[in-house]
Amino acid sequence: MAEKERLSSFHLITGGSGSGKSAYAENCATELSSRRIYIATMIPYGEEGKRRVERHRNLRREKSFETVECYTGLEELDLKPTIQRIEQKQHPVALLECMSNLVANEMFEPNGAGEDAVAVILRGIEALRRQVSHLVVVTNEVFSDGISYDKETMRYLSYLGAVNQAMAAQADTVTEVVYGIPVKMK
Repeated sequence: MAEKERLSSFHLITGGSGSGKSAYAENCATELSSRRIYIATMIPYGEEGKRRVERHRNLRREKSFETVECYTGLEELDLKPTIQRIEQKQHPVALLECMSNLVANEMFEPNGAGEDAVAVILRGIEALRRQVSHLVVVTNEVFSDGISYDKETMRYLSYLGAVNQAMAAQADTVTEVVYGIPVKMK
């Protein structure tokens, strides 16, 4: 029987909007390796979106992150060229931010997975874990606000919730960031 392929360590970081989860995730990634890949999932709409992306890219560059844009098709993302560019002795860490954007992109973009978004994204997470030594994923807390939304928003939240639950089951570490305070859940 063939030996099972080793997957990277996996840290899932969640929290509400403005909780400090992004800063915490970046700090975790910088502690794991000097070889850092930032997988950005936000599609930059309009001039303001483009300026925001450029500002974030510059901030990450200062922290030695190599940015890779991935709006859909995470399963097809090949990090080998990026890994070769940042060649050092340490194994690379990938920080994917944010799962909330990726789920929306897969559900609603014309080239997205649509109804198959959850399965496609989870296969993408597994594919990433085969390419790097450490994976850190940022996502948003859902369903804790107690608000009922329209049908399409509820479908989006249920997909994100399903992805979050599956990732949490696979992750070595799960941390919720509350008011800038990391709370280890797993």
